[in-house]
Amino acid sequence: MLRIFRSLPVESLKLLVFDLDGTLIDSRQDLCNSVNATLLNFGLKPLPDAVIASYIGDGAAMLIRRALTLPGELPPGQTLDERLFEAAFEYFLTYYRVHKLDFTTVYPGVIESLEALKTLPDGSRRPMAVLTNKPVGPARAICEGLGLSPYFFSVYGGDSFETKKPDPLGLLTLMAEAGATPEETLMVGDSDVDIRTARNAGTWALGCSFGLAPETLEEVDPDVVVAHASAWTLAVSGAEVQA
Repeated sequence: MLRIFRSLPVESLKLLVFDLDGTLIDSRQDLCNSVNATLLNFGLKPLPDAVIASYIGDGAAMLIRRALTLPGELPPGQTLDERLFEAAFEYFLTYYRVHKLDFTTVYPGVIESLEALKTLPDGSRRPMAVLTNKPVGPARAICEGLGLSPYFFSVYGGDSFETKKPDPLGLLTLMAEAGATPEETLMVGDSDVDIRTARNAGTWALGCSFGLAPETLEEVDPDVVVAHASAWTLAVSGAEVQA
């Protein structure tokens, strides 16, 4: 449930920053449905959910670009028509805004863990935030719709800044807003993108193996890996390693 590779500085951890898709929420089905609706709208074959899920993590634009350039779909030497990409991307965003909460749910244990983590040992409120590569509009609407918004002082998306994760700009901005140092900050996410974001910002990193891209965690070096959201509290409290 909890694997610790480097012990977190639990006494000094102040700011917790969470990824959204695959970390706080299981949005796989709505994202897959929206991608396939886009492909069908443009006369292309739908993709298996597992393939689409492997494309998630680098923002909506990259998700659609990958879906449109599946190996074998384009003739050799031909690149993606940018006009097709722009039209498909716009269609996807419009479709997803309507269908973003059809099947999306909060992972088990998330609300309980956020409740436990929202207070620092001295009784003051712990600053927590969301940093996702999903467009900020849908991200904030989903947090609001699923009751997550009250736990976070800020929700930033892939279009909130001029760069996306793993560039550290978003995380550094949240640290500045919370008055937290890298040593006082923990990034929580389900993919290598989140862990690399933490490393680029000099913060601590916690990987979630229950998310959308757990296999990518093997490519990076999280400080802690958990198999369930309920283990966040164990990690931040300095629990012993568990099987």
